[in-house]
Amino acid sequence: VQLQASGGGLVQPGGSVRLSCTISRSTSYAIGWFRQAPGKEREGVSCIDDGHNSFTYIHTEKGRFTVSRDKTKNTVYLEMTSLKPEDTATYYCAARAFRCSASRSAFNYWGQGTLVTVSS
Repeated sequence: VQLQASGGGLVQPGGSVRLSCTISRSTSYAIGWFRQAPGKEREGVSCIDDGHNSFTYIHTEKGRFTVSRDKTKNTVYLEMTSLKPEDTATYYCAARAFRCSASRSAFNYWGQGTLVTVSS
């Protein structure tokens, strides 16, 4: 399975962005979102499984990050609101069989990242 993340760009603090992860085929894999800021480790952000159960792994205000899945389009979305400069990072989507995980080592398939820059 191949994945492609898109939707990043320059966003003002307090703004919103919706990232898309397009998957090459219909799949029951769990899809995770990760991010990596310059000089930092890649961290798990959110994940959604085949049953549309979603999880948020980063410590942030509830509801600021929302993951969703449209199986008709083979696409998973990550909507981010009230963005802060510390959200600046390259965001990646990844796939693994069965359940969600916050661990990047648990994911077998990775897409190229999309850069989100939060700055005025």
